[in-house]
Amino acid sequence: MEKRWIGLFVENEIGVLARISGLFSSKSYNIETLTVGTTEDPTISRMTISIISDDKTFEQIKKQLNRSVEVIKVIDYTDIPIHKKELVYFKINSCNDKDKVEIFRLEEIYKYKVIDYSKNAIIIEWTETESKIDDLIKLFKTLFPNRVEIARGGSVAMEAISVANK
Repeated sequence: MEKRWIGLFVENEIGVLARISGLFSSKSYNIETLTVGTTEDPTISRMTISIISDDKTFEQIKKQLNRSVEVIKVIDYTDIPIHKKELVYFKINSCNDKDKVEIFRLEEIYKYKVIDYSKNAIIIEWTETESKIDDLIKLFKTLFPNRVEIARGGSVAMEAISVANK
């Protein structure tokens, strides 16, 4: 079992997301993350889906998606160079002056953005790879136990233009 990524181009119509996610749930496939957005063509949306599966199940998923009427194109991101990032927001609550100094110090290292703050809380925005976000979550939970709120979006991905841009 390993994490897999699929890119889909689908018709931008009401109910398409429900039908695609229903395809996964009807077969008891678990979606780890799913992001959807309109492309440069307003009639087409791009989905990026991550799942954890074995080879056989992954092949079944791709075949079922290809048979779906709303799906225009299925892209298996497993063996091709891609660019992939995820968005995350952190809110650190009950901050004292020492916490704020540490958060701003870490901003220099991690290159995230402090986008909002008050006397007692700070909100951070970061766009980065899944593994780097996982690492920062662990760090924040250690530094600020029981004071971290996380709003995490799924990854978006696009095929690389050249192999050098992995």
